[in-house]
Amino acid sequence: MTAINLDERIILPGGAGLVGQNLVARLKAKGYSNIVVIDKHRENLEILKRVQPDVITIFGDLSMPGEWQQAFAGANVVVMLQAQIGGIDYQEFVKNNVDATRLILEQIKLHSIDYLVHISSSVVESVADDFYTKSKIDQEKMVLESGIPCPVLRPTLMFGWFDRKHLGWLSRFMKKVPVFPIPGHGRYMRQPLYVGDFCNVIISCIQNRVRDGIYNVSGHEKVDYIDIIREIKRATGAKAVIACIPYGLFYSLIWTWSLFDKNPPFTTQQLAALSAKDEFEVNDWPGTFGVTYTPFAKAIQETFNDPTYSKVVLEF
Repeated sequence: MTAINLDERIILPGGAGLVGQNLVARLKAKGYSNIVVIDKHRENLEILKRVQPDVITIFGDLSMPGEWQQAFAGANVVVMLQAQIGGIDYQEFVKNNVDATRLILEQIKLHSIDYLVHISSSVVESVADDFYTKSKIDQEKMVLESGIPCPVLRPTLMFGWFDRKHLGWLSRFMKKVPVFPIPGHGRYMRQPLYVGDFCNVIISCIQNRVRDGIYNVSGHEKVDYIDIIREIKRATGAKAVIACIPYGLFYSLIWTWSLFDKNPPFTTQQLAALSAKDEFEVNDWPGTFGVTYTPFAKAIQETFNDPTYSKVVLEF
């Protein structure tokens, strides 16, 4: 095992989002003191600064050359987190998932940075054919062909503290409406991954200097979408009635929503991905990385009832 250096400089491009905010909290809890987060989402950077005031934050668009590149000088570790997940403009996916990756890899080579962890996605093996999937496939290919040795981690759908998009958004929506709509029968199998567990995998990679390999990191429990919603309702105490509505009607509603919201919380492409019947490999990543798996029901309780972090809501 490599000696742990708590003072090494860790750069987190795209670190103001779900994984980054959780990773910073867990790195800090382990004693790491030299963390730099670069992100173009100004509001979420401000939230990070309020929650973790001693972390260095840099506002910058990673898809374009800029002053943010100077932060890579003297860095020891880079964890590539930047990702465009939702949206209706394909060029935004190209910019944030592909163009930004190219520039970051250039900086890693320029400054001979010792260690990289690349956060890919399980969608690269998905049957889905959407903007996110296409751009993440291109991104992973670019990393693998860069010649930079690094572990490639492919997580499934994640949830946890600071979740502004997936289960976090669903929980807030559930509290606002009397009826919570479910598309079709709701029996769409998911393998949700607790982001706290995933962050522990990343930290294990850093501490043990895992140099190569592609690792599928999926939730160990297969949970239908409707049961995920029911678990959220129990954890939050929401009063909404859960009701299944025809798939076509649900599709029409979110398509109409997208006409009035350029960054909708849920898109028709994501609905198609939800019902795509993906099933991902369940392997012993807890044993591989020496971390503990958190059962789904317990992780949901931690997500929505933690006294420090569960009330912190990121901007969408």
